[in-house]
Amino acid sequence: MRGPVIDVRALTKVYRVHEREEGLGATVRSVFRRRYREVPAVVDVSFSLEAGEVVGFLGPNGAGKTTTLKMLSGLLFPTGGEASVVGHVPWRRDESFLRQITLLMGNRTQLVWDIPAADSFRVLQEIYRIPDDRYRQVLAELTDLLDLEPLLHKPVRQLSLGERMKVEFAAGLLHSPQVAFLDEPTLGLDVSMQVRIRRFVAEYNRRTGATILLTSHYMDDVVALCKRVLVIHHGRLLYDGELGQLSQRMAPYKVIRVTLRDGAAVALESYGTVVERDEARATLRVPRDSVAEHTARLVRDLEASLLDISVEDPPIEEVIDRVFAGERMPEAVPAS
Repeated sequence: MRGPVIDVRALTKVYRVHEREEGLGATVRSVFRRRYREVPAVVDVSFSLEAGEVVGFLGPNGAGKTTTLKMLSGLLFPTGGEASVVGHVPWRRDESFLRQITLLMGNRTQLVWDIPAADSFRVLQEIYRIPDDRYRQVLAELTDLLDLEPLLHKPVRQLSLGERMKVEFAAGLLHSPQVAFLDEPTLGLDVSMQVRIRRFVAEYNRRTGATILLTSHYMDDVVALCKRVLVIHHGRLLYDGELGQLSQRMAPYKVIRVTLRDGAAVALESYGTVVERDEARATLRVPRDSVAEHTARLVRDLEASLLDISVEDPPIEEVIDRVFAGERMPEAVPAS
């Protein structure tokens, strides 16, 4: 299709929540007169994804990530705004739309626990009306990518969490969707299994050209898979751009690392905020707009004791943590 595969414009979701006070009297009064308050979950979110992109969707708990994915997959109606996914309005839930998307959630299952995964796959084949030859081809590819052969004929309840997530991926991708919404796909998995799932997602994207929108609390997932990220907080989109530029746009500081000669007793507080210090090494945080000045002073003043100096952007994890903690809340950055 021409144009963006996913196109979102001012998408908004506001929940109307019933409130009442404690006690029997409040319970009785609430029968006749209920009080409500509006809770905004997603506010004026706009972005677009092109075919084949793998984009990270970052935010703390309650930021609006899962609500956005549920609207884009047709599970929730928005309060306002517009969205198009593979040319369809998601919440109309047209059959042709549902055939082209999948939503995989790390803490939800679509498989029947008491029967083997292979039997659930057959049910999904009937639901999506996948021809036998196509079904066998796709299942063989997924079995190879995910190493499913030993797992297909075990009851799902006998599988470990990591094994279950692998068959969940296969179940969600049997119908070869053009768009995959992945909500915390490595949640609760050990480090080894997280790495295997990341490799699978990357290889699946390479082989099929599927468009993937991924949420995760594990920055390793995002760094390994995504060149572009969306950052959402309190329901509002704060950033839409390249992962490599996230620090430049959202961190007002840089990090200077210096290595001094052994035993050099040098006071560094006047050159920036000292965040780490041992005998030979120190890490300073300095304002981004004056990093050249601070670096030049360090080199000039510490020439006799300075062995090495480097200037870096802060780690992505640190930037994200500070933004979510509210230390620096920039204005929303429009999609570029």
